[in-house]
Amino acid sequence: METTSDDNHPNQRKTERNVFLLLTVVLAPVLAVAIVGGYGFIIWIYQMFAGPPTA
Repeated sequence: METTSDDNHPNQRKTERNVFLLLTVVLAPVLAVAIVGGYGFIIWIYQMFAGPPTA
């Protein structure tokens, strides 16, 4: 029995929707917070050694 690309169309569509939701609802916000937090942490550590910008 030959399978066509339309046989698993609903499953593929559901999988793609789940992956899209994972990326947009979970991964994007987590990465945004991690990047901004990491940048702030780097600045904080740098200022501990170099002093504040006005010094």
